[in-house]
Amino acid sequence: MTDHFGGTWFYEERVGSHDNVYPVHSSMYRDLRTNLPKEVMMFPEFPFDDHLPSFLHHTSVQLYLEKYCERHDIARHIKFNTAVEKVKPVSMETETGGAVTWEVISHRTCGDRNTQTFDSVFVCNGHYSDPHLPYIPGIEHFEGKVLHSHSYRYPEPFANKSVVVLGARASGVDISIELAQVNARVILSHSTPTMSLPLPLGIQQATSVVGVLENGSLQFQDGSVTRADILLFCTGYNFNFPFLCPSELGLDVQELFVTPLYKYLLPPGFPSMFFIGICKIICPFIHFDCQVQFALGVLEGLVKLPTQAEMEKEVQREMQKKQDTGVQVKHLLHLDKDQWDYYLDLARVARFTPPQPVFQSLYEEVGRQRKKDPQKYRQINYRLIDATQWELLEASPEQTDRV
Repeated sequence: MTDHFGGTWFYEERVGSHDNVYPVHSSMYRDLRTNLPKEVMMFPEFPFDDHLPSFLHHTSVQLYLEKYCERHDIARHIKFNTAVEKVKPVSMETETGGAVTWEVISHRTCGDRNTQTFDSVFVCNGHYSDPHLPYIPGIEHFEGKVLHSHSYRYPEPFANKSVVVLGARASGVDISIELAQVNARVILSHSTPTMSLPLPLGIQQATSVVGVLENGSLQFQDGSVTRADILLFCTGYNFNFPFLCPSELGLDVQELFVTPLYKYLLPPGFPSMFFIGICKIICPFIHFDCQVQFALGVLEGLVKLPTQAEMEKEVQREMQKKQDTGVQVKHLLHLDKDQWDYYLDLARVARFTPPQPVFQSLYEEVGRQRKKDPQKYRQINYRLIDATQWELLEASPEQTDRV
């Protein structure tokens, strides 16, 4: 319930709740820069400004979204300061058989409630606002400060403190580097093998935190123990749809997983509802665009869906295939390198033009550079040449000039 565009890209220094008691949605921190270059972040036919560096400060992304909304005259279709209370399917009988419409109940900050009926619903509420806080045995004994990266804004309050950061994905590594720059003593705790990437001297890697002792010390998986002033969870976010009744839709919504969603998009029993952007480790705007084009293909009749039973079986096969390769349930919605085949599949079925091969090539190159040096990869700038080639504009001499 806000009065602005941008979602999580709208930076707010405030944390916790607004004056209207609704929680602060954004997880943006003051100095965040994108970990993907603008060349693979743009919506089709709407590039970022040429003068901008490849890796953008979050304010540039916010401005881009505002310009996109202005270009397509989107504001007049948005009800600002409005919260959705309930979305539920309503069965209706028509001359051609049964049909489903959607009843949407909402209310404004002034208290006015409204009930409307729609033929289709797109769920686009994001998944970076409800912090996931895994339970740590004995956490009640910890005497320091506990917070989630959702409430992190800048490093200065952490200066000269001892901080244990839980989680070593994008936010965990980035925030640890910021903290080290203000002389915080950082222990980066994670369950993956020790990373070989170069980190600042103030950052030490450790195994997972498995408990808090009665004296307040943190105990790690390898048996080592440490004291800390701050425990900072960089452990991701839960899926949260308070306006839905998942069982009514045949869905199982867990903290880190939602199923079954055919093509990661729609409940097989309700193919006029679409969950946009539910996957993780993706090129967001490219991903959203492909999903929306597929959804429109369904609504316009260009895509002939399988039966409900067939869609459910396909989802089950896909999830089982991933689990058979060792993917944990909480990571089943992570696409990463698989996103490109996913986009090709959506494009083939819905008959739209898929993302150009250059996006995959550049995405993979940036991944290599990020692993090589998480502190310096954002200094590189790129330029797209054509559908298959990109150019390196600024890089160290040993790097290739063109791919």
